[in-house]
Amino acid sequence: MTTGRQVTVVCCLLLLWTAGVAAHDLSAANNAFVRGLEGPAAVPFLYLGAKHMFTGVDHLLFLLGIIFFLYRPRDIVLYITLFTVGHSLTLMLGVWADWQVNEHLVDAIIGLSVVYKAFENMGGFRDVLGIEPDPRIAVFVFGLCHGLGLATKLQNTIHTGNGMLVNLLSFNAGVELGQVAALVLILLLLLRWRGTRLFHQQAFVLNTVVMCAGFLLAGNQLAGYLLT
Repeated sequence: MTTGRQVTVVCCLLLLWTAGVAAHDLSAANNAFVRGLEGPAAVPFLYLGAKHMFTGVDHLLFLLGIIFFLYRPRDIVLYITLFTVGHSLTLMLGVWADWQVNEHLVDAIIGLSVVYKAFENMGGFRDVLGIEPDPRIAVFVFGLCHGLGLATKLQNTIHTGNGMLVNLLSFNAGVELGQVAALVLILLLLLRWRGTRLFHQQAFVLNTVVMCAGFLLAGNQLAGYLLT
């Protein structure tokens, strides 16, 4: 299969996958399992954190957007660190301080973060709007939003009191492990694709599809907010 056909297949699968995602939540089985835990349970929460990040289409698309045009290792480390610090802060504080925010609205913002990053990668801010926002600030701020989204998933399931800190730290560590695994996979695929002569032409198409996927994610969440 040619690279062009591979990109087309990836774009179609991406849209179908996104359209089927109503919400990036813990599964019913995992939710019931977490509710049944008493006291410190580092390993189960580590696993849940990794699974939640690795299977979350919104987080994965944002990660893809962050590193899409980053070529130097130090830039990748810098941007991923900003994202990690941001989402770790609000994940920990959101659960610990029991910040009450509407999960649909937070997830809608997360969907729009995917739109933002894809639009930036397409040169939209520079070519259409004539502005160039600092991408480092955007990654950090959206990292805060992604962490708050993660916090809303845990608030109703994690027990307060004995073991809460250990479980919360374990979940966050799992999120980081899942992020590293996803990042390595995405980066390997990107490196292979960048070596082809049509990369820059196809990159615009893929970012257009990613932007549409972000709108789908945000629309699903806004519909959920209006209907509940």
